[in-house]
Amino acid sequence: MLKKISSLPFQGTPEQEAKLKEVIAQHKDDPGAVMPVLQEAQDIYGYLPLEVQTMIAEGLDVPIDEVYGVATFYSQFALSPKGKYHISVCLGTACYVKGSGKVLDKLSEELGIAAEECTPDTRFSLTACRCIGACGLAPVITVNDDVYGRLVPEDVPGIIAKYKEA
Repeated sequence: MLKKISSLPFQGTPEQEAKLKEVIAQHKDDPGAVMPVLQEAQDIYGYLPLEVQTMIAEGLDVPIDEVYGVATFYSQFALSPKGKYHISVCLGTACYVKGSGKVLDKLSEELGIAAEECTPDTRFSLTACRCIGACGLAPVITVNDDVYGRLVPEDVPGIIAKYKEA
């Protein structure tokens, strides 16, 4: 699954940039520094926007395509921010066969975003994932730590409303 780069404007702070520069300086001479620096950068920013990847590439004196390649290869890295309410839709076999694709479509419609995007107000983000281990409840979504199973698209507006009110 291709990762999307966020369409939201980058909103890093000077404090975050100072922390990242400190991390880069600590790893500057380490072979294979890209991976640990990306991990710490994601801890600092919550995701890895192109601006952060560029700072890492320049700071470690490595090509931007190397940094981007690592960031897009490993599933632990996110290129777009996560919302206050992060929704994951399981597209594993059991869920997909029971209609999770239609649930994902309804979520996209309700939120006005596609998978791997975040709403402009950063309240919601949406991810399509593989098996989350709740096959008996297929199709399943999670909203942060809350699990919703045996869903149909018509359930989506009620679930979203619960979090809009929170």
